[in-house]
Amino acid sequence: MGKFMMGLENHTYSSDFILMGLFFSSKTNLLFYSFILIILIMTVVENTVMILLIHRDPRLHTPMYFLLSHLSYMDILHISNIVPKMVTNILLGSRTISFAGCGFQIFLSLTLLGGECLLLAAMSCDRYVAICHPLRYPILMNGYVSSLMATGSWLVGTVNSIVHTAYTLHLPFCGSRAIDHFFCEVPAMLKLSCVDTTHYERGVYVSGIIFLLIPFSLIFASYVQVLLTVLRIKSFEAQKKSFSTCFFHMVVIIMYYGPFIFTYMRPKSYHTPGQGKFLAIFYTILTPTLNPIIYSFRNKDIWGAMKNMLKNNVMHKNRKNA
Repeated sequence: MGKFMMGLENHTYSSDFILMGLFFSSKTNLLFYSFILIILIMTVVENTVMILLIHRDPRLHTPMYFLLSHLSYMDILHISNIVPKMVTNILLGSRTISFAGCGFQIFLSLTLLGGECLLLAAMSCDRYVAICHPLRYPILMNGYVSSLMATGSWLVGTVNSIVHTAYTLHLPFCGSRAIDHFFCEVPAMLKLSCVDTTHYERGVYVSGIIFLLIPFSLIFASYVQVLLTVLRIKSFEAQKKSFSTCFFHMVVIIMYYGPFIFTYMRPKSYHTPGQGKFLAIFYTILTPTLNPIIYSFRNKDIWGAMKNMLKNNVMHKNRKNA
């Protein structure tokens, strides 16, 4: 511990930052990050399979699955932006990250977090139209509209990220550059600044309303309407299936938006040391792993596409061997 603190002092005036991670104990670190590495591999495999299935099976070329493929892209990029650096640092016994590397992490994480917030809202609107207005679905949710929703999520998320990344990196860091987090995140960076960031925090609050509160409200409202529509169906099995699907969807939504809102929409003075990094696990690591399972792999269309892909691969190998 003493050597680590001496390292912090040596880096105080360096241009590099120090990521303190989740735990101080090296044994705890090694065990936890081994588990995180397994989660990274699972997440990349799950989401890659999801993208391949949607791309290869013509029956999945619909607005819903098109939006799901973009969610998978975002989840792969998001977890890959954070976890490899975490694991590399613990394996090399180093906690440093360069100024450029820190800036890139902030930019990409904000782009993907903001984009995913908007994309999840778009997906909920798609389900609302499909269930509550099925006859108008082909008109309201055509290929052009779904492409516009996906492109808008990426574009608006990127613009928002550029603004916040540029401001954060221009802050003066006069004291320690030790970030009490496992990656470079805006709230943790603000704690290191030696200037008053009250005005900027108001800007973060406005972004929180646009990217968090409004999309979450739309998602909640759409699921309420879906459930009300489902209640009118006389089939008990259909009701049971719909309630189950909505329940699991809302669990993941709350796991994603809840900690995210709690982290970004509180003033800097209310942030307690180390609290933000544990909350960040939910929206940076856990939800990218759960999204393919909840949104896709419980879906009979996805299972059908997977069986067809495996069947075609087996037939292709048999032809080769013949």
